[in-house]
Amino acid sequence: MNEPLFLGRQPVLDHNHTLVGYELLFRSGQGNSAHFSDDLAATATVINHSFSDIGCEVALGPYDGYINLSAPLLMSEIIESLPNDRVIFEILETVAIDAGIVERCKLLKSMGYRLALDDVADFTESIESIIDMIDIVKIDASMVEEARLPALIGKFRKHPVRLLAEKVETQEQFDLYQRLGFDLFQGYYFARPHIIQGKRLSHSEAVIMRLFSLITEDADTPEIEQAVKASPTLSYHLLKLANSAARGANSEITSIRSAITLLGMQSLKRWLQILIYSQTAKDKAFPNPLLQLAATRGKTMENLVSGKRDANLAGKAFMVGIMSLMDALLAIPLQEIVASLALSQDIKSALIENKGELGELLLLAKTLEKKQVGEFDLSVLPYLTLHDLSVAHAEALSWANGIGG
Repeated sequence: MNEPLFLGRQPVLDHNHTLVGYELLFRSGQGNSAHFSDDLAATATVINHSFSDIGCEVALGPYDGYINLSAPLLMSEIIESLPNDRVIFEILETVAIDAGIVERCKLLKSMGYRLALDDVADFTESIESIIDMIDIVKIDASMVEEARLPALIGKFRKHPVRLLAEKVETQEQFDLYQRLGFDLFQGYYFARPHIIQGKRLSHSEAVIMRLFSLITEDADTPEIEQAVKASPTLSYHLLKLANSAARGANSEITSIRSAITLLGMQSLKRWLQILIYSQTAKDKAFPNPLLQLAATRGKTMENLVSGKRDANLAGKAFMVGIMSLMDALLAIPLQEIVASLALSQDIKSALIENKGELGELLLLAKTLEKKQVGEFDLSVLPYLTLHDLSVAHAEALSWANGIGG
């Protein structure tokens, strides 16, 4: 049996916090981290896995894909099979830029490919020799003293390149790099909660959380109907969603109540859990990337237990995955969000303490999102294999890409 393969994705956002791309990372086998003495083999596996095994649409959805290139791979014809409108070739900092590399970059540019420089910390002579062919310069700002950044940025601004700040992990870092003039940002700062003490929910957030609470408490359809009617936007989205189901069932929608009945409580609950990440677009800066991350996390967790455990656990797993990022979305402590809802104790323990089976599933899903991690510990979930994990994650990526956002 082939070794399980995992596709890691590091999000790339623009200055409006909109998701525009992913750096694709190959992870293999026991630890989800790639351990290769041969960079050519590592990146060739990324290419094969991303564009052949699981497909470009699953790997990327509508976004750009950044792929690391060592010198041998940069010179290889393997990369010329990739779609030039979907990938950005990222030249690693270990590549010695000589005349041969410059000529190769000229050829790739003539073929319509975009090029990026990785882990730049200075404007060197070798970079100067190639800068006219570069589209994106990735600066690991942690490697450059803050006092040096304005001068470094000034040198690159003389050329038509976009600047990307790597390893942005906090809102404060993002604010700094944006002030300094960076165009793109890579990291998980958008998923780190920036808590605002005493924050009140917006109207759209409050309506959705009210609905979420009603469904969690198994409220009657009339109560749910009244809550939906409180928001014209929600009513429209519900009718639009139910219309698709009605066509498949050869039914007609005659009211909000008939739409709710047609969808069923489980589908309605799933829809609301996802919708909160897109409905807060006017109130929050990060609905798009959070939607993708939350949807992938929730669906991965659901996939891991579907067919292996009872059906109720799958629904709970999805809910835990979705809710685990609500503090970042709403800028309210997760404890407060959990306390406001009639959640079962196992869901509460998973969200607040990462405890129990659901907590272990949440930790596993989070591990898949990290760039470099240790080995997976499946001993606490003995019904799972690495193959299960690989398939569950790949299917979740595909499903989340289909949601949009």
